[in-house]
Order: sequence, then C-alpha cells, then structure tokens
Amino acid sequence: MTDNRQDGDTRQSLSDLASLTSQPAPVPTASDALVTGGEDAAPVNNSGPAPAPMPLREQIIDKQGRAYATGRRKDAVARVWLKPGSGKITINGRDQEVYFARATLRLVLNQVFGVTERVGQYDVTCTVKGGGLSGQAGAVKHGISQAITKYEPILRAPVKAAGFLTRDSRTVERKKYGRAKARRSFQFSKR
Repeated sequence: MTDNRQDGDTRQSLSDLASLTSQPAPVPTASDALVTGGEDAAPVNNSGPAPAPMPLREQIIDKQGRAYATGRRKDAVARVWLKPGSGKITINGRDQEVYFARATLRLVLNQVFGVTERVGQYDVTCTVKGGGLSGQAGAVKHGISQAITKYEPILRAPVKAAGFLTRDSRTVERKKYGRAKARRSFQFSKR
C-alpha cells in the first residue's frame, strides 16, 4: 500500500492509529492527584469501603398498635388498618368470604401475605368504597401492601419487588362525543 499523503495533509494511516491504540493508557495514582491538584488537593482513594447502605425506614403505628394505609385501584379507595392477629380480614364490617364471594378476589387480597410469608399473622380491617368488586379488591391489596411495609419496614423489598406498592393507574377511558363508547363508532350504514 502506497502512502499518497501530500505535504500539509494531517490524515494518519491505519497503521499509525493502531500503534497509538495499542499502548495502554496511564493509570492515575494518588501521587499524580497531589501533583496536578497542588498542595491543597486530597489524595484519591478508590480502594476505600463502599458507601453505607440506606437506613431502614421506621415503623409507623398508631396508639392502638395498628398500621394505617390507603390503597387505590380504578375508582375504588380502601382505608386499611393492619395489626398482629389470627389472619382475619374484615371489609366494611363483613368477613372477606361474604364481601368478596369470588375466590379469585380473595386470592388477590392474600397475595401480599404469601409474598412476605406472613399468612395468618395479621388481622386486617378496612373500609372500601367506589368502583366495582375487582377494583375494590385491588385497592385493598394495595392498602395491605402499604400497611405491612409500615408495620414491618424490612418487608418493603419483597413487596416492592413483587410490584404491590405501585398504584395501578389504569382506569376506564372516558367516553367521547360522537362515539358510542370511548373509541367505538356508531354503526355505519351506506344506504
């Protein structure tokens, strides 16, 4: 390969670039930091201990020894009180088997206790209003998740990893004028 560079041309050939990149970059040391920074520069310490982990949150309970939280899902809002007990869940003054007759809705409520391995260890009292039964079950689950992390802050990591602390923001899309529903058009008739 011939070198076709002319005088004043500053382009480099590939071999010149390869020789530059094959040399390892110098690693700065603590003495270099002192030299370049002047007399008041502190030495760089990369081998020190890792920063301390975040401190645990504090337990938040009321005078009756209960943790309180609010859960939301769709249009439903649940106020949840959680305390140690035998695993009884009361919704609007009724037992969970009566209020949520469908087994799938009761399963949604108990997911939090399954993830945290606290099945049958807490009593839950809650009031819920708005929305339908599915939204109310999701709201109670969200409230239980928030309350259990307030009562036992160490359980925040598994509950958050399961996604129970995040409020599910999906709601029904509003109906638009000129449409049968939110997006459904009226039936078209050519004649």
